[in-house]
Amino acid sequence: MALALLSFIAVFLLMSSIGILVFHRRNILKRLSQIGAKTADATLLQSIAPSPRTRIEQIVKPFQEVVPRSLEDVSTLQKRLIRAGYREPGYVNIFYGAKVLVPAILCILITVTQVYAYAPLFLYALAAGLGFMAPDFWLSNRISARKLKLRLGLPEALDLIVICVEAGLSMDKATMRTAEELRISQPAIADELNLVYLEQRAGRPRGEAWRNLGDRTDVDTIRSLASILIQADKFGTSIGKMLRAHSETLRTRRRQDAEEQAAKTTVKLVFPLVLFIFPSLFVVTLGPSMIIMFEGFSKYLS
Repeated sequence: MALALLSFIAVFLLMSSIGILVFHRRNILKRLSQIGAKTADATLLQSIAPSPRTRIEQIVKPFQEVVPRSLEDVSTLQKRLIRAGYREPGYVNIFYGAKVLVPAILCILITVTQVYAYAPLFLYALAAGLGFMAPDFWLSNRISARKLKLRLGLPEALDLIVICVEAGLSMDKATMRTAEELRISQPAIADELNLVYLEQRAGRPRGEAWRNLGDRTDVDTIRSLASILIQADKFGTSIGKMLRAHSETLRTRRRQDAEEQAAKTTVKLVFPLVLFIFPSLFVVTLGPSMIIMFEGFSKYLS
């Protein structure tokens, strides 16, 4: 009797556990399907809704054909935009439209503020010239800023690649994992490493993909890294040791650059001292004595 009672309780608990697990699993699958549907709807809405870049391109579309352009100029501009992180072809039209809109806006501001009354020809010519060159200056600034971010984030990326390679991952998977880990802290280098991984997945050789990275970013440290990886593939040497040594070299070079910039500060301080600090010191020290001298001379002459 006791054995039968224990058997009934065991079977009851087993069936109850199975029912709870099945019901809980159905709820989880239902919630996941709802989340997937919401994600798909959000993705569809994002693809349908025009992006800010598309809206800007529509605004500047009537002005982009004003500036004459050749295929060589467009190709050079595309390389510069890619180095600044703008890879979509629509940014070329936005750039040429800005070279027309910015001078027009500056001329309108001069007209509204009535500054042209002092020297109209000179001010309008200056506004047109500065407005036409302003997009080029802005793009050069963005390229320099992105190169600096890539140069600063490269040692950290190399350390993560070394850790992944020594943990047993292949170079391709290590590159992908490093790009995922650096997505927040170093978005510039993570974006470039993701492109390298996608090129390798598309069938491009590893050396060519890293060489394209060096050409795309135009950073000397990345070019040297591509050469190191090509030599490692060619001679069969350890990638982890070479990347670790290259990372230490980059950190040493960064330290030397910081020391060089610190040594230049003494020379750079000469101009503010001569132009701003010394004249104020002369005024403070010699001003009262000059006033007394002028008063004495005025009494003597009178």
